[in-house]
Amino acid sequence: MVRFFGILIGLFFAGLLVYSFGRGAVEYATNPPEKPVYYAFHEEPKDVSFTSDGPFGKFDNQQLQRGFQVYKEVCAACHGIRLVAFRNLTELGYSEDEVKAIAANWPIETPDIDPNTGEASSRPSVPADTFPEPFANDVAAAAANNNAIPPDLSLITKARGGGAPYIYSLLTGYTEPPAELPEANRPGPGLHYNPYFANLNIAMAQPIVLDDQVAYSDGTKATMSQMAQDVSAFLIWTAEPSLIKQKQTGWAVIAFLLIATILAFLSYKSIWADVKAEKKKKDA
Repeated sequence: MVRFFGILIGLFFAGLLVYSFGRGAVEYATNPPEKPVYYAFHEEPKDVSFTSDGPFGKFDNQQLQRGFQVYKEVCAACHGIRLVAFRNLTELGYSEDEVKAIAANWPIETPDIDPNTGEASSRPSVPADTFPEPFANDVAAAAANNNAIPPDLSLITKARGGGAPYIYSLLTGYTEPPAELPEANRPGPGLHYNPYFANLNIAMAQPIVLDDQVAYSDGTKATMSQMAQDVSAFLIWTAEPSLIKQKQTGWAVIAFLLIATILAFLSYKSIWADVKAEKKKKDA
């Protein structure tokens, strides 16, 4: 009897779930939610490719070094990369001496504790340090950026939908708002129109404003598009520095599984060939 009532209760809740789902689906199909007015002006990320794309993609160290230079000279004043250590730059092709020089000359010193007084202090960075934050805390960051806290860029290409193409599009997407944009959706004081941003109005002023804003040491022409693509590629690396190794490991695993499958099939054929031969003898 208990089992019977348990089945009835289960059927009741299952039926209620199916009814609720069906009702919600019909409601959505007949009366879909209205999209915000500004959605019509929103644009999807531009179609841009990177050398690390695809199963056979690889990082271009020259491009990553250029991207790091753009980050250092354009972005680092507001955005940190707190999950990256200076010594990680050796993976981009910098020598140990170059990394030591970059760390020691970084414009923001690493927070520390004075061993003699126990008070907070700072010191020049060393390769083992992570990149120091540009602001002491969120309050200072907001005060310096029109009450907007600049996000850390370490994982930004993983944290934002669209990844690196979105970052590239955002950096190159600043423009004047179209005339037909409703007044309520126009950028207010301290905001800037960018159709690639979620609600069109972003607190960050256009960071890359002209060609040759950065002087590349490898001779590459520093156009606005090139700088945006280079720093986006660099941020792919900061978010997933082991990306290429993961791809290589994946191919090695696939090759192993393929070989193991072939060997298992051949073993199966060999073992069952003897069994089938014995069966035929018995049947004869």
